[in-house]
Parts: sequence; structure tokens; C-alpha cells
Amino acid sequence: MKRVTIIAVLACVTLSVVAQPAARRQEQQKKQQQQKSNADNMTTRAQISFPVAQAMSEDVVWRRDIYREVDLSEAENAGLYYPKEAIGSQVNLFVYMFQLVLSGRVPAYEYSPVSDSESFEPKARIKGKTILDNYHIYYEVNDEGRMRIDPSDYPSAEVKSYYLKESAYYDQANAAFHRKVVALCPVLNREDDFGDGTSKYPLFWVKYDDLAPYLGKFVLMTSDKNNAATMSADDFFTKNMYKGKIYKTNNLLGQTLAQVANGNDSIMKAEQKKIEDELMAFEKTVWGDQEKKDSLDSIANAQANVKVKKKRSVRNRRSGSGDVDEKPAEKEQKAAREPKVRSKRSSSPRSSSSGSARVSVRRQRH
Repeated sequence: MKRVTIIAVLACVTLSVVAQPAARRQEQQKKQQQQKSNADNMTTRAQISFPVAQAMSEDVVWRRDIYREVDLSEAENAGLYYPKEAIGSQVNLFVYMFQLVLSGRVPAYEYSPVSDSESFEPKARIKGKTILDNYHIYYEVNDEGRMRIDPSDYPSAEVKSYYLKESAYYDQANAAFHRKVVALCPVLNREDDFGDGTSKYPLFWVKYDDLAPYLGKFVLMTSDKNNAATMSADDFFTKNMYKGKIYKTNNLLGQTLAQVANGNDSIMKAEQKKIEDELMAFEKTVWGDQEKKDSLDSIANAQANVKVKKKRSVRNRRSGSGDVDEKPAEKEQKAAREPKVRSKRSSSPRSSSSGSARVSVRRQRH
């Protein structure tokens, strides 16, 4: 009897499990998948508490937008390029950034070859699958509809440069000069079909403020001689440790430096140097020209020294020590005046109080 009862209970439990609606099972599976995926995501609280760089105010009194090409073959930028291919969990910046875009954690925006600039409008957003299809990056789709890319299929070795937008501005609220990275765009350097050369393909723009919380966890090696010298990618960009040539500035004509130079390398280099010098000059003189301050201080010190010397010379003349510097003609005039002064002093009874008093007696005739 007991066995029959136990079997009946087990049958009821089994029927209840089997009779569970399919929609509820799917909902539970989705929750489990979300929990697994959120393990690698950054929560909203973590993003808020992340110590990002100070945001640029919209009402700054001076600002200049600069577009640079960061060449990864330069020694200063090599930490962004290596390793070319993934070594275990270690990847370069492009793979790390592209994985964030494909997973939807960081939005990407299309690169417009017409305007040659960025747009962060919602209509300019581009999906990761579109990027893969446009640039022929191999991927697989599993039964659940998810894309999977083998680590060897990432074109990380072909991304040899970045377009970087930088805003140099003066913050009047804090009386400080800043250079802030605004956006990043990886550039694919791919050989032509006929092997005649390489062509550049800007892939997508990423807003730096969206990427910064994740770059705080991405570590770069900063020295060839000391492999223990590392820093986060966010510190690397915030401290402006990258090196890049200027290829464009926001101007009224909307022209790049290549259009201004018209293919002349010497004009191109001269324009780049001119812009760099203008930025350095503004940063140097934003609190006043130190050289002019030094010159004004030297003039004021010289004038103060002259006044002190004049006062000393007047005191020396009054004390009689200035006779040495007098001219012979002045000495003769002074010597000629001295007897008269002495005679007047001697004839006056009041001139000396230390001398004996004189008594005159008038004799009267009787």
C-alpha cells in the first residue's frame, strides 16, 4: 500500500512538471540567460560610480575641435595595437571595443565619407551585423540566433590606426585648460584585390563617454623595458599620452588639411605645425604671458633700485660724504660761501649757546 501511495505522489509531481506551460519555461530560460550575460556587463550603479573625466560644459568661452590620426606603428601608441591576435583572454583595443559593440553594450555610429565626421544622432546608429557584412568579417550564427566570431577572424592586425576627435577648451568656471577625447574610430588598412596598395576603411565611430567605463578595466602595457608598467586605457586617453597628426579641424569651409594643402606635403606639415603652435600658445598664455610678466617685474625691480640709490646719495650728501664726488667749480663756490656763513654766525649772539656771555660797560663822564 505504501508503495502505491509513493508511486502516485511521484506521478502527480511528474505530471505537474510536464504540465508546466511552455511560455513559463521559456521565461525562466530567458532569465537565466540574462543573469549569465549580465555577469560580464557593467551595471548602471557601476557606471555612475566610475570616476570618468570631467564633462565638457556646453557654454565654454573657447573651444577648438581637432581630428587626429593615431598611427599604431608609433612607439607611443603601440600599446593599443598589441597583441595582434588574441592570446588567451588578452586582446588589443580594437577587439575589446568591437566585442562591446557586437554585444550591444556600447552603441556604434556610422562613418560618413561625405562629411568625414561623426554624428551621434539615433538615426546614425549602426548594428554590429551590418559592420560584419559590410567589411566581410566571417561569423557564424547558432541555433538561438546569436553571432559567434572565432578569435582568429577578428581583423585586429589590419586595424593599424584610429581617427580620434579631440576638443581643446578653456573652462572659465574652473579657470582651467583641458584636452578631452570625444570620439574614436578604428580604421581598417586592407590590401586591394590586385595587391597594388592598401586602402583605409573607417569602420564606425564610438562616443568616448560611452566607452570610458569599460576602458577603465582594460589594461595597457606602457613600457618595453618594464613590463610591469601598466595603466588603464582610460588613463591613457585622459592624460593625452597618445600621439597623432592633425588631419582636420572644424572650420567654416568644412575642409580637411589635405584639401587645404592640395596634395602638397610641405603645406600640409606647415598647417599641422601652425595649429599645434596655436594650441600651445593659447594654453601657455591663457593665464597671461609669463615672459611679459617677467619683463614687467624686472622693470619694476630696476626702478625700485634706482629710487633706493637716489635716496642713499641724498643721505650721503647731507652727511658730507658726498664732497668727494663734487666738481672743482662746485667746491670753489662752496668754499667762497663758507666764510660769510661763519662770520654771520660769529656776529650773532644767538648763534652759539655754548660760548661765554659778553658784558659791555659804558663809561659815563661826570
